[in-house]
Amino acid sequence: MAASHSRRAALKGLLTSTVALSAPHIMAADQPVAPPADGSIKQSVCRWCFQSMALEDLCVAAKGMGIKGIDLVGPADWPTLKKHGLDSPMCNGAEINLTDGFNDPKFHAQLQARYKEMIPKVGQAGYTNLICFSGSRRGMSDEQGLENAVRGLQPLMDLAAKHKVVLVMELLNSKIDHKDYQCDRTSWGVALAKKLGSENFKLLYDIYHMQIDEGDVIRNITDHHAYIAHYHTAGVPGRHELDDKQELNYPAIMRAIKATGFKGYVAQEFIPTQSDKLASLRQAVNLCNV
Repeated sequence: MAASHSRRAALKGLLTSTVALSAPHIMAADQPVAPPADGSIKQSVCRWCFQSMALEDLCVAAKGMGIKGIDLVGPADWPTLKKHGLDSPMCNGAEINLTDGFNDPKFHAQLQARYKEMIPKVGQAGYTNLICFSGSRRGMSDEQGLENAVRGLQPLMDLAAKHKVVLVMELLNSKIDHKDYQCDRTSWGVALAKKLGSENFKLLYDIYHMQIDEGDVIRNITDHHAYIAHYHTAGVPGRHELDDKQELNYPAIMRAIKATGFKGYVAQEFIPTQSDKLASLRQAVNLCNV
């Protein structure tokens, strides 16, 4: 996430305005979403990107676009999602933050206590995915970080299996937005998943972040899809709309994800720059309906 538009800043209420752009190729707010193609991937939208809207309003708008869920909300907001018949495809609320994670033993006790409390709640609510983070390197090697993360996560695997919950570690770039974050390449996340050897641990492949740190998005998705539980989108550079001002070919990426047989969710996680944020969201949903 861009330093000036970070999820952390948004969650703290620091994102207070948007910049209106003249973009005739972006649909009007009241233009309907095109019907998805047969077998289209289920789509979600990340709550923090639209925090200026009441959750009720976002739910109504999202459902009208064919969006099936709202990402990155915790137990306090699940009743609102259920009221509107929406899923919570990527739950949060157990993590400490994005920097203090499972790669550092000094956080293991706190993280394990928090996840042991949250995992049953996620399962009892009928949800599956619960986000987690590697944390910052703080000078440790990739090998040491892997060993530490295995020790931190392994004690949670049986509980996760019991409640049919998957702990999903997000891949974040360390080049621009999350300096020093350890799980910043698909290969590191896959190595961790292999060491854990559990279907209750997988990866959140953030397309925006991985384009910045490693590129080769379609090849990495194709080669490592068995370890990926969820996807996030955003335009590169800038983390804004999925429009023709950014470099990723999202229809091609969506077709590659479909080709893997993926049955989960792709969540829109971009920061709208135009004044009509819902028009931006409609455009992204349409673009990804392949």
